[in-house]
Amino acid sequence: MKNKMKELFEDYKGVHVLYCYKGMESYMEDVVDYIEAGVLEEEYVVLIENDHVYHKIHQELSTRLTSEHIKFVHWVNNFDFYYSSGSCHPPSIFDYFNKTMQTYMENKISFRAWAHVEWATMEEPLHIIEDLETTVDAALYKLQFPLICAYQKERMPEYLKTLLMTSHPYILLEDDIIVSEHYKSPMKAK
Repeated sequence: MKNKMKELFEDYKGVHVLYCYKGMESYMEDVVDYIEAGVLEEEYVVLIENDHVYHKIHQELSTRLTSEHIKFVHWVNNFDFYYSSGSCHPPSIFDYFNKTMQTYMENKISFRAWAHVEWATMEEPLHIIEDLETTVDAALYKLQFPLICAYQKERMPEYLKTLLMTSHPYILLEDDIIVSEHYKSPMKAK
């Protein structure tokens, strides 16, 4: 995955990648590799992750990186991120997203982001997920930074997988990155 991501990020700045992971072991390996690669490129990494998994990630990073490198990782609790208004409200989530990225953007600091998307159920509210992902995808054209959105594959109904392929131009599968055939570019909508 490391080489594929590096190639993709060199070619495009505003990259929106869908990652449907199978099991926590592969998830942990991929998220840690992604963070490590970014930090070693002297990029900050915004990690939107739950408390429990973040501590495991931090533990693994501590074995691979120096304490100075770890300072490049900015953790955002994903529960706070998605429920910042008290409920799943896409405009509030997007405002939180913008505020989180604002410092990096204003100061022209190179960064990448990883968002672990977890809902109580992936059956509903699909329209909220669709609204959020479509809005974020359009914003990445302007903001120009890489973002991976990680969803647990086993918890995703087929409709959600199809929906997510329309708002993510790239899909990370195992150790390969493919172009989504279902992607609907926000630039074409204008």
